[in-house]
Formats: sequence, C-alpha cells, structure tokens
Amino acid sequence: MKTGIPLRAAAMSRLPTDPGVYMFRSSRGEILYVGKAKSLRHRVRSYLSRAKDATVKTRELVRLAAGVETLVVGSEAEALILEANLIKEHRPRFNIQLKDDKRYPYIKVTVGEPFPRAFVTRRVRKDGSRYFGPFTSVGRVRRALDVLKRSHGIRSCRYDLLRESPARPCLDHHIGRCDAPCVGLQSREDYRGRVDEVVRILSGDVASAQVEVETEMRKASSAMDFERAAHLRDVLAGLDGIARQQRVQTIGGGDQDIVGLARDGSLAVSSTLRVRGGVLIGRDTHTMTDVEHESDGGLLSRSVAHAYLSGGASAVEQLPPEILLPADFPDREVLRQILTSRAGRKVWLRVPQRGAKVRLIELAVANARHVLDERVRKGGGLQPRTDDVLYELQDFLELKVVPRLIACFDVSHTQGAETVAGVVVFLNGEPRKAGYRHMRIRGDWGNDDYRSMAEAVTRFFEPDRAGDDPLPDLVVVDGGKGQLTAAGEALEKIGLGDLALAALAKRDEIVFLPGRRRGLRIPRTARSLHLLQRARNEAHRFAVRYNRKLRSRRTVRSDLGDIPGIGPRRQQALLSRFGSLRGVKQASAAEIGRIPGFSEAMGVKILHYLDRGAG
Repeated sequence: MKTGIPLRAAAMSRLPTDPGVYMFRSSRGEILYVGKAKSLRHRVRSYLSRAKDATVKTRELVRLAAGVETLVVGSEAEALILEANLIKEHRPRFNIQLKDDKRYPYIKVTVGEPFPRAFVTRRVRKDGSRYFGPFTSVGRVRRALDVLKRSHGIRSCRYDLLRESPARPCLDHHIGRCDAPCVGLQSREDYRGRVDEVVRILSGDVASAQVEVETEMRKASSAMDFERAAHLRDVLAGLDGIARQQRVQTIGGGDQDIVGLARDGSLAVSSTLRVRGGVLIGRDTHTMTDVEHESDGGLLSRSVAHAYLSGGASAVEQLPPEILLPADFPDREVLRQILTSRAGRKVWLRVPQRGAKVRLIELAVANARHVLDERVRKGGGLQPRTDDVLYELQDFLELKVVPRLIACFDVSHTQGAETVAGVVVFLNGEPRKAGYRHMRIRGDWGNDDYRSMAEAVTRFFEPDRAGDDPLPDLVVVDGGKGQLTAAGEALEKIGLGDLALAALAKRDEIVFLPGRRRGLRIPRTARSLHLLQRARNEAHRFAVRYNRKLRSRRTVRSDLGDIPGIGPRRQQALLSRFGSLRGVKQASAAEIGRIPGFSEAMGVKILHYLDRGAG
C-alpha cells in the first residue's frame, strides 16, 4: 500500500496505524527523509505536535517537507529492512549519511601474464592471479609494496606485454625503478625470476629475505657504498612493513564480530572487528555525518542495519554466530530475528557487561576512535599519499603508465601581442621548477591560441632538447578541444604521437581526451582533479608572469627610446645595470656615466628627459 498526503495536522488522520516506512518529500518530489515506525500515524504526527521542542534539523525538515508518503508492511522486521534499503538507494539529505570504508586491500600478482605486475586491489577474482591479504591498512601495504617493487624492478605500467609495448621506456626506467622489459631491455626469464622472489616474500618468507637484505646492507656500508646501503635500508623497511601486515592478532574464542562506536560533533565512526577462529582477520569501518542530534543507540541501529541488511548474499554468508555491541538499541531484538532468519541459524546480538568480551568491545571502540581522530585531524577525510593520487589519475584517464612526470602548457597574450607560452613540470605530484620553461611565440599568429599552442608544444619537444631527459608520462594543455587537437597534431608531426595527452577546460573543469567526443567529468572532490587543476593553474600563472614582464620591458623601452641618442643597445645597457625604468630614474648622472659607452653629460640628458616625461 502506498499513500501520499500533504504534511498538515488535519491530514494526519488519513495515515494508517500499521507498521511501515514513511518518506518526507519536498515540493519538487525530492525524498528528504526516510524513517520507520510501529504506527505510521502516531510517528508522523509527532513531527508536527512536537515541532517547538524539536532540534534545528528536525524543524528544518518539517519546514521543507511538502508531503509524506507511507509504505505499509507486515511487521517491524520488514519495516527495518525496507528502511535500510531505501536509505541506501536514495541517500536522503536529512538521514544520517553513512559511508562504508572500502573492502580490505589485497596485493595482486598477475602471475598468468608473460611479464607479471603487482599492485593493490580490493577485488578478489578467479582470474589465475595470486592474491595476498587481506591487509588492514591500504597506506602501509602500498608503501611496503612500492619498496618491494622498486627493489626487484617490477613494472608499474599497464601494457599488455607482449601484445603491446611503448616506443620508449618511461620515467620508471630512467630513475632505476624498472629495467624496461617493455622495450626488450630485460629478458623474460630474468623478470620472472624477480617476480618469483616477490611472490616468495609475500607468501610469508619475509624473514629470510630480511636477513639477505641486511647482510647486503652491511657489506655496502663496509665498502662505503652509502648510496646502495641507503637503498637497501629502504628495502628492509618495506619488508618490515610487509611482515607487520602479515602478522595477525590472536584474541581467543570462536567466530564473532565486535562493534565499537566513537563520535565527535557531527561526525561518528563505527568499527567492526572481524574475528574468525579466535583470530582477528580484519576491520570494517563506517563513517557517519550529520549525527549531532542522534543518540548512540540510534547510530548503532543505523550502522548495524546498514552493515548486515544491505550487503546482499555475501554479507549473510559471512555472518558470525555472535555480534557484540557496546550499547543496546530499540531494534536489537528485531534485527536479531532478521539475521537469524537470513542465516538459517542462530545469530546473537549481545551487549556484554563484564569479562573478556567487555575488553573486546573496548578494543573495537579504541579502533573507532583512532579512525575518527584521523578524520577530525585532517578535516573530515584522510589525505591520500601522492602515489594514491597518481594511481587515481591513471584510472580516470585510462593511462598505460602511472603519470609520475606531467608537463602542462598554457598560452598567454595581450590582445594578440606579446604572445608567450609557459610550460611547468610536476614530478610525483609536486612542481619541479628546474623543468619549467617559457618562450616567446615566434609565429605571427596574433590571438590564434591553437597555432600558438602547436608552436609551444613543438619547440618544447624539438629534437635538440636537452640530452636524455625522460619524456613526460602525461602532457596537459590549458584549454578545450581546440587546444587538445592542436597539441596532438604537433606531437604527431614530431613523432611523439604516442604521448598521453589531455586538456583541462577552465570554465567547467572538464577533461578532454584524444579520440573521445565527450569530455570527462572527474568528481570535483577527487584529488586527481585537484592535481590537474594545480598544474593548469601553475602553467597559467607562469605564462602570465612572463607576458607581463615582456609588456613591462616594452613600456620601458618605449620611454627610453624617446630620448635622442639612446638606441636599443644603450637601452639594454641601462636596463641591465639598473633593472628597471624606476632604477634608471633613481640613479645619478655620475652612475650612468660609469656605464661603458655613456658619459656623465649623457646621464644628465637622460635624467632630464625622464623627469620631463614624468611631469
């Protein structure tokens, strides 16, 4: 049964008294809030009758709600399930916003490939690869794997070797992270041997690898090869990280989930420790926002219902016989009956009062507080490492190589005059100012940004550029489809058409890619988009600064050029000595006279003309 009525006191008598779910809707039909009730009429009426004593959030909800829609069900249990599913589907803005942390990370080694890769994933599939985990911290495991890959030369690119390969090695080869099997610089047998060593370590044989590395590190130190010793020290730290991730904590008892809760203002975190066979094998966390007016019982009810009623068949299969809770809540018995029915066996939801189980609850609460502290300390969200941002950018742009080295171009001019280009370089997500370059556009293109962009790209990558500098993993241009096409055609003409290329438009922050008709919208909150914006804005700043500098010089040269006897060479000499027109004006005639080719009398003449011009 489905009913929709205006949210007015006179209409409340038309609501059913059965159990069910109610949804407040705005005048535009947007679902503002989803709730459950034993009696729909009594619960919805309470929003109007207690409006004066309600929280600010509830008063705002009632103010915006134009009507209420109800769904009658057969029991409280059905209402609980339906509420959880509707909240998950519609995510109403007045409900607690509850966000799952992702699945636990694993290390995946694609042993079925000719040249296997190793990377962190959260999806375990039956694809012939080797999976290691689960691990509890994606940051730690990614750092440990990064050291392991670097020490053994495992590739990070996504080329499907042997079916495809690049024209040249990427930056990883130039910085010693990979021996470039992609272009035939490393044999398949040698590469597989290194992969087998990594698999051996990940399979648990960390101790022997640690001993080997420590022995080599001491030898390098004794031989005063401190660079190699430092490298081996980093490898040892990475192995130690892998070892720590592989250790499990023995708690005792059987199979159970232990729930902890922590809150701070509008933010709350629930943490569920998963114990199987008496061993702690993992942790699930859920983050909840806008919770300042919710009770602990209400938060637990939402969190537990979300975790166990919205997870599908896999969640049912993983249900332990016992779930320990830090506090009671009204729906606990109803939820217990639902889980028991779904699992086809007894599932108990208990609130321990004493003994070892209370200490387990304390452990879960401590975990929740740790996660909450991190989120509060860093502004409500964990800051990802630079590598994580680069991997995310690689995923969004579907790049073959992690974009560790990015070059970004921008063109600037003043109504078609003083046209310049700026190129900035980012290495591992940070500006590398030694690689910056600006140039005056030589072609008489006026305000034709496309031809100016093509010239800038061509000159930056021209054949006589510095030695063996690695090429960028990604080229970004400031602009839209026109700039993208111009840059792409320029790269093709100079034989670099295989470089990854993207354009970022300022107006709507849309990314344009070659071969795609429509632009790509990366979520505004994505750190990878922020990285592209930083590079684009830095290129724009760098180009505009150079344009202003040229305009200033032109103005200065115009003023000095009005002085009889002061030609281009003398103008340059004055600017070189005093730096600016202001510096020339502040100089004395004697100081000007000491410049080769000048005299004190000429200094008097110059200052006279400049003073007269100022007047």
